[in-house]
Amino acid sequence: MEERKAEGSGLQVRRYADIFMAAYAPGAVSCTARNHTHILVYMYGGELEIREAGDGDGAEATTRTLHRGDCAFVRRDISVQLTKRSYYGMPFKAVFLGFTPRFLRDSHTRLHRAGALPEGVRRSRVNVYPIRRGAAVDALFSELEPYFSEEAGVPSDALLAEKMDAGLRLILDADPEVCASLFDFVKPWKINIMDFMEKHFMQEMSLEEMALYTGRSLSAFKRDFSTFSALSPQKWLIQRRLRAAYDMLAAGAAARVSDACYSVGFKNISHFSRAFRDFYGTTPASLLRHA
Repeated sequence: MEERKAEGSGLQVRRYADIFMAAYAPGAVSCTARNHTHILVYMYGGELEIREAGDGDGAEATTRTLHRGDCAFVRRDISVQLTKRSYYGMPFKAVFLGFTPRFLRDSHTRLHRAGALPEGVRRSRVNVYPIRRGAAVDALFSELEPYFSEEAGVPSDALLAEKMDAGLRLILDADPEVCASLFDFVKPWKINIMDFMEKHFMQEMSLEEMALYTGRSLSAFKRDFSTFSALSPQKWLIQRRLRAAYDMLAAGAAARVSDACYSVGFKNISHFSRAFRDFYGTTPASLLRHA
């Protein structure tokens, strides 16, 4: 079991195997996350806003908001903006079940032998799927809530395994088409690096994550990127974000310098302003005044 507290946020996380519980003090915290495993989330209190960005291929951005008693399945390999906050005085409190490839492989073998898997289903296009409230949902998560407290001790391996299996059944019962997504073990094909970068340059991702989601190792990603640009991936990202910020400011699409800064993916206004001045020879504030 691992427990940690996010610096400056009040977010406390207790982790048991592939189950982790998060308790957040009154307030709000937001982050961009790209989950590497399928996730089942259940809300004990507060509010969780899940905003899924459009993919540039016609899919529009969508937002789902979860409150006490709500449960949702979040498919792996998608980028979402998560905002955790209190709701009507009740602090954020949730449990997340993460379904690793190893767990899913073992489950697929067992369910296939038992003839318990749906046949002929296509891969679902749904990325964030709400699970209907009911007795099965309540039964799954009611036994886990006490383990937010240290006084409850550590849940047994048998209980954790039982909850993981029950969570998997919840997802499959909610929508059989999700089965094709859950048990998709094929490694991703390599995709065009520059297409990926153009679609996702505003998002907060490490180079390791970019390599992963283009189907490459980190070394292969850097090697292939060099065939498209003389810049390093890091410098390309900075310059691409600066160009996007310049367009926003020049067109009057940003009311403040900070709006442009954060919209294009920078996290620090001072760093953004300095990089902007070095690249364009003028400050973003000057450009904003003349827009």
